[in-house]
Amino acid sequence: MNRKLVSYFVLAYALSWSVFVPLALAKQNVIAPLPAWLHIIGAFGPFVSAFIVTAATMGRAGVRELLDRITRWRIGWIWWAVALLSPVVPFFLGALVAGIVAGDWSVLRRFGAMAELPQLGGLSGWLVWVLTFGLGEEVGWRGFALPYLQNKHDARAATFILGLLWAGWHIPTFFYNYELSLFSVVAFTVGILSGAAVLTWLYNSTGGSVLAAIVWHGTYNAATASGNGIVSAVVTAGVIGAAIFIANHFGLESFSRRERQTLR
Repeated sequence: MNRKLVSYFVLAYALSWSVFVPLALAKQNVIAPLPAWLHIIGAFGPFVSAFIVTAATMGRAGVRELLDRITRWRIGWIWWAVALLSPVVPFFLGALVAGIVAGDWSVLRRFGAMAELPQLGGLSGWLVWVLTFGLGEEVGWRGFALPYLQNKHDARAATFILGLLWAGWHIPTFFYNYELSLFSVVAFTVGILSGAAVLTWLYNSTGGSVLAAIVWHGTYNAATASGNGIVSAVVTAGVIGAAIFIANHFGLESFSRRERQTLR
C-alpha cells in the first residue's frame, strides 16, 4: 500500500474516531453523555481525508478530478435505477415478510428512519442518509481508496482490502451503536464485504461515478435503519446474493464488463 493510501486511511480513521471514541466512552458511562447526532459528524472523516490527501499530493488538478467523479451523473437511467432500487426492493420484501410473519406493518413507515434525528423519515430521512453517510463515506472509500487500490490489485483483492478497512473503521461504533457480539461482528463484516463488492461493481460499471455509490450507500442505510430485524436480514441477504452473482458473472478482474477504474 503506497503512502497516499496509508495517509488517507490513517487520517480517515483519526478524524472519525475522534468522534466515535468519545461517543463509545459516553455510552459506557466513562465520560458524560454526548448528543447522539455527533455520530453523523463522524461519517465525514473519509470525505475530509480524501480531499486533504488529494490536495496535498495532487494539487488543484487532483481536487478537480475528484470533484468530477463525485458529480458524474451521466451514467444512464439503468444505473440510477440500480443505485436506488437494489436496496429499496429488498426493503419492501422484508417489510412484507415482517407484516405477514410478525404482524408489524409499521415498518413500511420507517424507511429512512434515523435514530440520531428521530423527526426524520421517508424521503426526508433518505435524503439525509444520502447527504451524510452516503456522501461522507463514499467520497473516501470509492472516490479515493478504491481506484488507488485497483491500480495494483484486481477488483477482488481491492474490494477485500477496502472492505476490511471499511469494517475496521466501524469498530468504536460497536460500543454505542451496534450489538457487540461475535455473531453481530461476523455478520456485519460479511455484510460490509458484500456491500463493498456491489459498490465496486457499480463504481466500475459507471465509469467511476462516486455519485452513484453515494446514492446506493445512503439508500441502503435508509432501508436497513428501520430497526426491524427481518427487514435488515432480507436487505443484507439481498446484498450478499448480489455480491456472489457479481463475482461469478462478471469475473474477479473488474467485477464489471468495463475495465476497473484506477488512479496513480
